[in-house]
Amino acid sequence: MEEPQPLTTSRVVRRGLLRRCPLCGSRGIFEGWFQQVERCPRCNYPTTRVEDQWIGSLGMNIIVSFTLLLGVIAVGFAVTYPDPPVGVLLVAAVSVAALFPVFFFPISRSLWSAIDLAMRPPDPDDDVDPRYLPPTRHGPG
Repeated sequence: MEEPQPLTTSRVVRRGLLRRCPLCGSRGIFEGWFQQVERCPRCNYPTTRVEDQWIGSLGMNIIVSFTLLLGVIAVGFAVTYPDPPVGVLLVAAVSVAALFPVFFFPISRSLWSAIDLAMRPPDPDDDVDPRYLPPTRHGPG
């Protein structure tokens, strides 16, 4: 087996954006579009390290979706000013509001796991493949 690559914040976030395990980069952390597995099949990293971790990914999904929705409305009005086609803009806004959160759902889940990993590196309590644990640092005393 190949040695794991060093964990950098950019690597971890990139893996999250690609719906991969943030620790090892494996693609097997989703069963279908909505169902995330409990642990990565390659490194055994828990996709949910704390109870209710999904709330962070839900918040991220809402913020990104509303930002995109606001952008679509603002650009639509700016481009068509002074006579904006309200019906067309309404259809575009409703489409973005209905479809983008569904598309972004698994990305927000894996990205939130990646952010959690970047903030809290794995430790032995996570029961992951030991090759993926950071080296231990022994201080004085």
